[in-house]
Amino acid sequence: MHSSRPATHLDEAAGAASEITELLEVLWNRGRNDSAAPVSASQLRVLFILADHEGINLRSLSEALGSAPPSVSRLCDRLQAVGFLERDPNPESRREVRLRLSGRGTKFLEELRARRREELSQVLVTMQPAARRDLLSGLRAFRNAAASEAPPLPARTAAAHIA
Repeated sequence: MHSSRPATHLDEAAGAASEITELLEVLWNRGRNDSAAPVSASQLRVLFILADHEGINLRSLSEALGSAPPSVSRLCDRLQAVGFLERDPNPESRREVRLRLSGRGTKFLEELRARRREELSQVLVTMQPAARRDLLSGLRAFRNAAASEAPPLPARTAAAHIA
């Protein structure tokens, strides 16, 4: 018979993770203007996937996002319109299009990640070293657990990034 204690810890952990997510959203949006982040949260997810899976096709991207291809195609249209995404015909299949970040899209993600790391560093520096080590250990475990639940994507062709 299972005790109720593990469920309580799961609920507490889920609540804490949700609170942290909300704090991160506030932290990263502090002082943000429309020109600093010209993409929606859904479009940003596309950019992160493209950064790790250059040359992915629309079907695989749709599966990774859990969205219908027409919706994902419209997301990609908007990203292409702002110059963050490029589409290339697949030389192996004329009916398939490969998606990849443009130079501008890559630069945007690099700057976004740098800004986020700076914001996080300002908070982390106030923590005790032991607390930072514990946080790192917990975040790695969380990332690994989340990655094991994610739908499979084609093998990475670009360098891996931790957002």
